[in-house]
Amino acid sequence: MGVESRGARLRRVLALPQTAGRDVDDPETTTLRRAIIRRKRFLHRIYDEWYDAIANELPPGPEPVLELGSGAGFMGQQIPNLIASDILAVPGIDVVADGTRLPFQSRSLRGVVMTNVFHHIPDAPRFLAEAARCVRPGGALVMIEPWVTSWSTLVYRRLHSEPFEPDAPHWKLPSRGPLSGANGALPWIVFVRDREVFERDFATWCVASVQPMMPFRYLVSGGVSLRPLVPDFSYPLWQRLEAAMAPWMSTWGMFARIVVRRTETSC
Repeated sequence: MGVESRGARLRRVLALPQTAGRDVDDPETTTLRRAIIRRKRFLHRIYDEWYDAIANELPPGPEPVLELGSGAGFMGQQIPNLIASDILAVPGIDVVADGTRLPFQSRSLRGVVMTNVFHHIPDAPRFLAEAARCVRPGGALVMIEPWVTSWSTLVYRRLHSEPFEPDAPHWKLPSRGPLSGANGALPWIVFVRDREVFERDFATWCVASVQPMMPFRYLVSGGVSLRPLVPDFSYPLWQRLEAAMAPWMSTWGMFARIVVRRTETSC
């Protein structure tokens, strides 16, 4: 029997009792996480803020917006005409959809959005091609994802059970379950480390902005797996602290808001 690492021991101590040891690929785990986000007021406010930021980056238009990985969230409350999808058949979604095989007509969407999903997609090149097919010119791909900084690398490798591998040689993930397969560094790999490859292979996608953010709030909220580390009333204090740290987010950010625009031909 192996010796438990410090990170694993800390995760075990901080784990929410109702989520400890659960299979993340079990649809019931997603349903449980949905309830946790609604019950944890601090965490719920983070998602409210994320959804508003995503909504503000979407172009106007009559076409629907597709959300990937909707099962635990509530983005439809902020974005009208949202199609809520998930790879798992869970309550509260409109369609079961695999990001690498989207069941939509070409140019039928004004956007594809997600939070903490891109780093689970097993074949990022195939997804980017599918999204480019389905999103009309002028539309957008908007996501909030884990990010690679000095601080985040320390935290993700010690407190998170998912792989975090900035040195991974390619954009595809090992074959695992729909949610257990992951590389938290994948968004940074695609949109920063391999930016030239992205621009060459997906010329109709243009990176509009990449904004590292939120070094502490999600961490101290405990997310969907850990106990909260601070009281709910402290949310504005953490919010102001992070706002003051804005010039140093390239070192401290744990997440990034990534906005990519769909063009007619190429950038």
